Amino acid sequence: MKKSRHYIPAMHFHWLTRWYDPVMRALFPESGIHANLITQAHIQPGQTILDTGCGTGTLTLLIKQTHPDTIIHGLDIDPKILQIAQQKAEQTGQTVHWQQGMATCMPYPDQSFDHVFASLLLHHLTRQDKQHMLREAFRVLKPGGKLHVVDFGKPHNSMMWLISCIVRWFEEIHDHVIGRLPVLIADAGFDRVEEADCYRTIAGTIAIYHASKSIR
Repeated sequence: MKKSRHYIPAMHFHWLTRWYDPVMRALFPESGIHANLITQAHIQPGQTILDTGCGTGTLTLLIKQTHPDTIIHGLDIDPKILQIAQQKAEQTGQTVHWQQGMATCMPYPDQSFDHVFASLLLHHLTRQDKQHMLREAFRVLKPGGKLHVVDFGKPHNSMMWLISCIVRWFEEIHDHVIGRLPVLIADAGFDRVEEADCYRTIAGTIAIYHASKSIR
């Protein structure tokens, strides 16, 4: 199956990549969302974890800091943003296996991971590539493995809906705004898809989703 190599950089333009971390801190309650996401994941010692579309590694490194007895992999297609992630890991002394590659065609064997995280990744992808990414996440998860997604969700009030009408001009968030993301996750083969939390931010509604790969 042919996979698209087109992607939208973290800040839409490559020259803005270096501003990614301060902008994320300004737009989203990032630390609180990530801390809640990790708590809800119920990670166990010795598990192997993938943060796909890891960006500058903020979530990746927080997972490793919170659960040092796990094996952490960070995957991103953008070499410039991976350099920032690697520098942050070196500064904190954290060991992470960084890999440049596509979330739509992950360079890992089947059933490699206990958890796959995707934080603010899917809204950068076209609908077709969202489907490819979710199928790849399903493939690389072990039976009983968990998918954890943070991304734009369906607005829960008129203000969030208005903001989403503006943001959708810049990103591929239409499916998110109409509440289709859980459907896409289920269509990829996942069970027990749930929206666990949502946050009102100045960029729109951000939701946390969890799903499972059945033990068969």
